Amino acid sequence: MAKELQVTVPDIGDYQDVPVIDVLVKVGDHVEKDAALVTLESDKATLDVPAPEAGVVKSIALKAGDKVSKGGAVLVLEVGGADTAARLSPAPKKTDVALTAAAPKSAATPATRKETPAAPRAVKAPVAASRLEVTVPDIGDYHDVPVIDVLVKDGDTVEKDATLITLESDKATLDVPAPAAGVISGFRIKVGDKVSKGMAVCALATAGASSSESAEPEASVPSPAIAGEGQDRGDGAGCSAPTATLPREDGGGSPSTPAAPIAGGVIPYASPSTRKFARELGVDLLRVAGSGHKGRITHEDVQGYVKQSLAAPPAATSGGSGIPAIPAVDFAQFGAIETKPLARIRKLSAAHLHRAWLNIPHVTQTDEADITDLEAFRKAQNEEAGKEGAKLTLLPFILKAVAKVIDTFPEFASSLSPDGESLIHKQYRHIGFAADTPNGLVVPVVRDVDRKGIHQLAQETAELAKKARDGKLKADEMKGGVFSVSSLGGIGGSHFTPIVNAPEVGILGVSRGVMKPVWDGAAFQPRLMLPLSLSYDHRVIDGAYAARFIVLLVKLLSDLRRLAL
Repeated sequence: MAKELQVTVPDIGDYQDVPVIDVLVKVGDHVEKDAALVTLESDKATLDVPAPEAGVVKSIALKAGDKVSKGGAVLVLEVGGADTAARLSPAPKKTDVALTAAAPKSAATPATRKETPAAPRAVKAPVAASRLEVTVPDIGDYHDVPVIDVLVKDGDTVEKDATLITLESDKATLDVPAPAAGVISGFRIKVGDKVSKGMAVCALATAGASSSESAEPEASVPSPAIAGEGQDRGDGAGCSAPTATLPREDGGGSPSTPAAPIAGGVIPYASPSTRKFARELGVDLLRVAGSGHKGRITHEDVQGYVKQSLAAPPAATSGGSGIPAIPAVDFAQFGAIETKPLARIRKLSAAHLHRAWLNIPHVTQTDEADITDLEAFRKAQNEEAGKEGAKLTLLPFILKAVAKVIDTFPEFASSLSPDGESLIHKQYRHIGFAADTPNGLVVPVVRDVDRKGIHQLAQETAELAKKARDGKLKADEMKGGVFSVSSLGGIGGSHFTPIVNAPEVGILGVSRGVMKPVWDGAAFQPRLMLPLSLSYDHRVIDGAYAARFIVLLVKLLSDLRRLAL
C-alpha cells in the first residue's frame, strides 16, 4: 500500500539558514533511493539532500533561493506503491548526505576567471620565525580516513590555505590546508596512512605577525586548492575560503589523481551526485556547460554532453590518436626559405598514409628472390618482340606471382570488418601498383590479374602508368584492390617498409635487383637477387603466415615454371 513520506533536511552540522541553490526534481518524478533531491550551499560546503526511499514526488516545499536548516520540510514522497515497492530500502543514515566543500562561486562563469599558478608561490623569508604544529582539522564524523595524496614535502614553502594532503572517505574528499604561510618540516604523513581529527601532519615555520603583515604582497595569489575564492560568481556574491575541505574534480578518484585544482584552479560547479554520475560515464565536467541555477551542471547537462559527443564526427588532429602535433618552427630565422603549396594528390596521399600508419599495426617481413632466370627470359622476350607490343618489365611477373600466392594464402585478400569482429574475404584478384608521378604517388588497380597473361598485364600496367603520369586516371581505376605492390627497382636501394594501403592488409615492396655470390653447394655463383619487403596488418596476418607467403613468392619468382602449375 502506498504511503506518503515527509522528507526533511537531515543533520547538516552547524549550518543554519543554508540557501537552496538547486531543486533537482519536480512533482511527478519517480526517484530512486539516495537520488539527490535538492542541493544546498553554505559558504563552506555543498550538500545534496538524498531521497530516503524510492518513490514518486507528490509535492515540493522548496524552491531555489529558499533557506533551510535541520528538520526543514523538503518535499513529500509517495512510497510503497506497486511501481516502487520493489525498490524500497531502509532509510539512510544521516552520514549518507553527500558532503563536499563549496564549489567556487565563480564556477558558473569560468570564462571570467583568472588563471591560478599550478604550484604554490614562494613567500618572502620571515623576519621573526615561529613554529606552528599542523594537525588534521575537524572532519565531522569521519575516523581513520585514508590519505590518498601528499602534495608537499619537507623544505617546501607554501602559501596560507595551500593543500598539504588529501583525504578520502566513502562519502567525501577532503583537503587539509596550511593554516599559514611558511616552510614545511617534520612531515609525518604518507599515502595510505589513516588519520582522524587532531592527528599531527607536520610543522610549519611561519613568520611573526608584524613581519608577516609587512611581507604581505599587494596582490596575493590564491593557492590552487582555493582558486576562485572571493571572485565574482555572476550575482555579485563573493565566496569565503573553505577552512578544511574541498572537492576533487571527480568527487573521488585514485590516489594518483591530484586534489581539486584543475585547469588553472577552475572547479566544475556541480553537486556531488552529478560529479559521481559524470565520473561513471567518464565525462570531464570542465567540458560541460551548466544549465542549472547560476550555471550549475546538472545530470541532464552531462547526458546532453554525452549524446552530443557520440553524435559528433571525430575531430581531426594533426598529430593523430592524441599524439601532440609537431611544434611550428620559423625557418626564416636560419636563412632564406620558399613556401610552395602541396599538390592535391600529395595532400590526399599524406592523409591516407597517416591514417593507415596510425591505425594498422605494421610488421615487415623481408627476403630475396633469385630472378636470374626470370630476368634472362624477360630480356629474351623483349628482344624477340622488338618494337612491337608492350615492353615486358618485371612488374607483370610480380603481379602474376602475387595473385598465385594469394590463392594459397587468401587472408592476404581480406579486410577487417569495421567492428573488428570478422574478416571479409574477397574472391577476386584485383592488385594495385604504386605509380610515381610528378604530383605524387597514386595506385592504379589491375583487374583480375589471375585471369590474364603476362603480355596483357604488361600492356595494362603500361597504359595505367601513362594515365597516372598524365593525370588522367579515373577514380574507378584506383579502387577495388585486394593487395598492392610498390616497386622502387627502377630507382635503387635495398629493403624498405611500405605502408599498408588500408583497408587492404598487405603490400609488397620491391627494390632493385643486385648481383650477389650465392653458394650452390660446390661453389659461389653470380645470381641476380631481388630484395622483397612484405608489410602486413598484424591484426589479421600472423608472422608465420606472412613468412610462408613470402617464401612461396620467392619460389615462384625463382622458377617461372611454377606459375604454370
